[in-house]
Amino acid sequence: MRQLKKLLPDEIYLEPATLEKYAGDKWFATHRPDAVALPRSARTVSKILTFANRHNLPVTPRGAGHGYVGGCVPMHGGIALSTERMNKILEINAKDFVAVVQPAVNTAEFQKRCERRRLFYPPDPASRANNSLGGNIATNAGGPRCLKYGVTRDYVLGLEVVLADGKICRLGGRTHKNKTGFDLHRLFVGSEGLLGVITEATLKLIPLPPFRANLAVGFDSMNSAIRALQAIFAAGFLPCAAELADEFTLAAAAKRTGSKRLLGCKAHLIVELDGQENSVRGEVAVVEKIIRQQKPLFVERGFGAAECEAVWQIRREFSYALRDTGLTKLNEDIVVPRGRLEDLFRFAAALQKKHGLPIACFGHAGDGNIHTNVMVDDDLPGANARAEKCLDELFRWVIAAGGAITGEHGIGLAKKRWWPLAVSKEAHELHRVVKKAVDPNGILNPGKFV
Repeated sequence: MRQLKKLLPDEIYLEPATLEKYAGDKWFATHRPDAVALPRSARTVSKILTFANRHNLPVTPRGAGHGYVGGCVPMHGGIALSTERMNKILEINAKDFVAVVQPAVNTAEFQKRCERRRLFYPPDPASRANNSLGGNIATNAGGPRCLKYGVTRDYVLGLEVVLADGKICRLGGRTHKNKTGFDLHRLFVGSEGLLGVITEATLKLIPLPPFRANLAVGFDSMNSAIRALQAIFAAGFLPCAAELADEFTLAAAAKRTGSKRLLGCKAHLIVELDGQENSVRGEVAVVEKIIRQQKPLFVERGFGAAECEAVWQIRREFSYALRDTGLTKLNEDIVVPRGRLEDLFRFAAALQKKHGLPIACFGHAGDGNIHTNVMVDDDLPGANARAEKCLDELFRWVIAAGGAITGEHGIGLAKKRWWPLAVSKEAHELHRVVKKAVDPNGILNPGKFV
């Protein structure tokens, strides 16, 4: 590492305090790297990877470090390579409807910059105020608006990627349609730092919908909330977001936010629509009639950006509210087919009863991506062992139901042990073949699922 420090004195750090800072993310595991790299350009990233590949040194790429699965924990030591200094918005082009960004651009700030020009970048992870576009791409991040607009991969037109051997590759482009060879740039979307280091992205933008409105609805049962959502779809509506939360989550959120209405709810549904103002106002009125057929406890309306954001601010407190309980929150971002939502909530209730652990469920009901949080009191004897059995049963049920063990956060370390159950042997082997082809020495993010 001393040799690398001499090669790049302003980008390589060896101080113990710095090494500790880059030892983990928002998950539980940590492991100190032997060096931290803070490059400012793709050329510097290339030099670092060329050196690491030549000397067979592990390199763990990382963005803002706000992942929930230990994806950027440098399990084999080596170099923790953070792209945080590469934080420029290089272009926002209203004629081409594209933006060109470096990986450390903050997601929320980027969206604000686009919206000032009446452009729209829809992917909206709940922690967008703290995360970066490069990390979003590496994990294929989602969010509430995926229901209508899709996830991060649907907005990545091109990438600049540095491969394990230091080669700088430009993949894709800036056109909205491109069928020139394989879709190689999408290979790196969701790759969790296992295939290369993203140093630049060309992102698709769309026109900003001029108006939004939402309904925040309380129910006395989860089944009523799910039936309301199913009826909305059956009537031909596609909301831009549909979020659902259970009783445990709502009780915690009521305590954190002071919202008395949430206290009486066993389920809470947020439905948002966007588009032209006249059509949105008309659609919201029809959707409200559909919802009222399920006899909700209350319906709150939000019209315009400010009123809608007030509703979403409460939603964004859900995760923090669960942490306020003092219990350890094991946050699993499972996905089930839309038609299995009722089954999922029933199964979660049965797991809760069987293992004696609270299970808080909330999330993106419209696309079946429900954050299922097993809440653990670490001071209770045997609680952690019960939690592990509970998670095993949860993931096995999700897979059997045709679902996926992760919809947003990725595999990382947290879900590594369920990876062999989640994909076929053939798919696992294909992952291994791709990894070997682009990283033959296995230096990129070793210790993870491939």
